[in-house]
This record gives sequence, structure tokens and C-alpha cells, in this order.
Amino acid sequence: MKQKGFTLLELLVVIGIIGILVALATVSYSATQRSGRDSRRKQDMIAMQNSLEQYYSENSYKYPVTCSDAETQMKSAWPQDPDNTGLYVYSEVCAETTYCICALMEKEGSGNSSDASCAFSNDTKNYYCVGNLQ
Repeated sequence: MKQKGFTLLELLVVIGIIGILVALATVSYSATQRSGRDSRRKQDMIAMQNSLEQYYSENSYKYPVTCSDAETQMKSAWPQDPDNTGLYVYSEVCAETTYCICALMEKEGSGNSSDASCAFSNDTKNYYCVGNLQ
């Protein structure tokens, strides 16, 4: 009588293939999460820029003197980093006539700091910057 079933080698091959597929899916999923958080950071930077421009037009064409003033006087709250680590890792320069706020992106090369008008002074392209439009 012949027994039906799988050999140990066949089971190990199937388990190995499933393990490789799970590893690939995990890497793809984490890359997608990083891209999503970077998109959120860019949206938040644009929202901050819009709020500062609105502040400019409502306050005799002056920006807040410091970025902490901007944070307290803007109608919307200063956004939290989507990675849930607290505030954005950013560089900021605020004065009555200008501002520049840069957020650190997770994905290498996803920033715009090399071509932004208020480019953050660093060697990488990992910062997304917004500056005054006036």
C-alpha cells in the first residue's frame, strides 16, 4: 500500500518560498509607508506655507518675527511628524520679511533642497523646503 503525502524536502522548499515572498512583501510595504509619510510631510509643509502667506496678508504684509511666533499665531497647529516621533526634524528661518522651513524626508533624494529658493544648507537632497512667496 502506497502512502499519500509530502516529503520533508517538498515541505521545506514550500516553506522557503513562502518565507522569501513574505520578506519581499515586508520590504515593499515599509518602502510604501516611507513614501506615504514623505507625501504627508510635503502636504504639511505646503499647508504651513499657505498659513504663513495668509498671516502675511492679514498682518500688514509682515511675516512672524520668529518661527515660534509663527507656530503660536497661525490658525492651524504646527503639524506633528507622521512618523509619530514628535515635531518634524526641520530647519527653520523666520523673519518679518522672509521665512524658510525644511522638513527631513525619509526616502533618499525625495526632497527639493537643491532647487528651492530657500535651500537648506546641507549636502543631501533629503530636505523638502518651502519659503516665502512674496
